Amino acid sequence: MTYLPTAEHDELRAVVRELAVERIAPRAAEIDEKAEFPHDLKELLAQQDLLGTCFEERHGGTNLDTIAQTILVEEIARADATTSLIPIVQKLGALPIILAGSDEQKDRYFPRLASGEWLAAFALTEAAAGSDVASNRMRAARDGDDYVLNGSKRFITHGSVANLLTVFALTDAAAGGRKGMSAFIVETDSPGFAAPRVEHKMGIRGSPTAELTFDDVRVPAANRIGDEGEGFRIAMETLDRSRLGIAAQAVGIAQGAVDASVTYAADRQQFGKSITEFQGIQFMLADMASQTEAARQLTYAAAAQVDARARDLPYWTSSAKLIAGDTAMRVTTDAVQVLGGYGYITEYPVERMMRDAKITQLYEGTQQIQRLIVARQLLQRAGVVERG
Repeated sequence: MTYLPTAEHDELRAVVRELAVERIAPRAAEIDEKAEFPHDLKELLAQQDLLGTCFEERHGGTNLDTIAQTILVEEIARADATTSLIPIVQKLGALPIILAGSDEQKDRYFPRLASGEWLAAFALTEAAAGSDVASNRMRAARDGDDYVLNGSKRFITHGSVANLLTVFALTDAAAGGRKGMSAFIVETDSPGFAAPRVEHKMGIRGSPTAELTFDDVRVPAANRIGDEGEGFRIAMETLDRSRLGIAAQAVGIAQGAVDASVTYAADRQQFGKSITEFQGIQFMLADMASQTEAARQLTYAAAAQVDARARDLPYWTSSAKLIAGDTAMRVTTDAVQVLGGYGYITEYPVERMMRDAKITQLYEGTQQIQRLIVARQLLQRAGVVERG
């Protein structure tokens, strides 16, 4: 499988990196400190056609391949993890419609998402159903030409700023989450919808993580994605692809920490010489850079498998998310160590990067869930368990 970036990918990287260095990085500390969604940077990305990369040109998108989308996220995350979530979640919220939506749904919603006029979010997690998605309790009852949604969602990224949600709810409670869950498109100006709470978080502080409530929210039957009972499958197929965005984010955070560490070490003097002359520092920098590059290459390889529609796609994307997330946490922790006391204060970016890195081990499936997915894929290859 060929996955090495092309000249076009390199050109995209250069453009996004310049944008990130000049416009995004200078805002990162303030975004973190104020814990406010960066509407200005959302508009900047929209103006640069960077929110429509997963949409077809007929809908106003740029239809970039998955490696290009990965590079986009990586380069933004290198400057600021919060801002990198804007294209990540735009794609995440749209993926159920991309995978299982009707042409009418795509024609109606994708132009506004591709242009950045609207933001999307993905509403799956509930307070009592995180890793165990099949335990979801939110209900959707058919009422004539509508469904009536009741329940709540928790930890929904961009849930309080989105215009459109892809929401998962039980249409057949007796069948349970695996067979009785369905997916819906919900416009957030619908009566009965609210986002009453935004979480206070360790990292990605400018990205709102919201609790959502649905009190007799009426949704047209035309807004159901796929058939009744297909919600669990649609959610899992979405996550098999979307977790690659988190791997790219983790790679970008790690690279940002490597860059900051090298810059600091080259300038820092101790015992009459640059600390880059100390073998202990050299070894740390070498490990940080090598581990980041390994995570990057696995992430690109997984991106190529997405475009190839690989049968064992969960193996690739879960492996990439697992390795990249753990790498980001390890590399940013080492970056704080390289900077010593300066690494622990907000004057330097590595403490923020360390806080941001932790979430890459948690959302879109914890690292333990990724290990279960990879193990199951291995056992399927060996014929020990059946595919399904």
